[in-house]
Amino acid sequence: MKFLIINGPNINMLGLREPSVYGAQSYAALQELIRSTCAENGIDCELFQSNHEGAIVDKIQQACGRADGIIINPAAYTHTSIAILDALKAVSIPAVEVHLSDVKSREAFRQISYVGMACVKTYMGLGFDGYRQAILFLKDYLLGG
Repeated sequence: MKFLIINGPNINMLGLREPSVYGAQSYAALQELIRSTCAENGIDCELFQSNHEGAIVDKIQQACGRADGIIINPAAYTHTSIAILDALKAVSIPAVEVHLSDVKSREAFRQISYVGMACVKTYMGLGFDGYRQAILFLKDYLLGG
């Protein structure tokens, strides 16, 4: 089983970027948590981060036939990117949306998730643990559980 884990703009700045919202841990710490959770569960994972919408679309398209599931934190593109939504719909790979913060309790412009419209589940407001839960959920989902 292989998962593609995609992180959008500014996730690479974790630890520096608004620690009161996103926490004090670094992106390297998040990558380690993802890798270890996948390894413990027999899942091969590929991690990808980009600040560029087109690069994220390209990565999703490249996953077709190569990944069993996608976990995506589209970050700010959550609320703006129909292109990422369309890419997820085009590849028909089960996807789970993750957000470190509880976007539903934030600014009004964060209340819509275009990307979430193509996802089987969303985790938000759980910090790094949202990724762990998304990995476990997606594994179970793909195994028919």
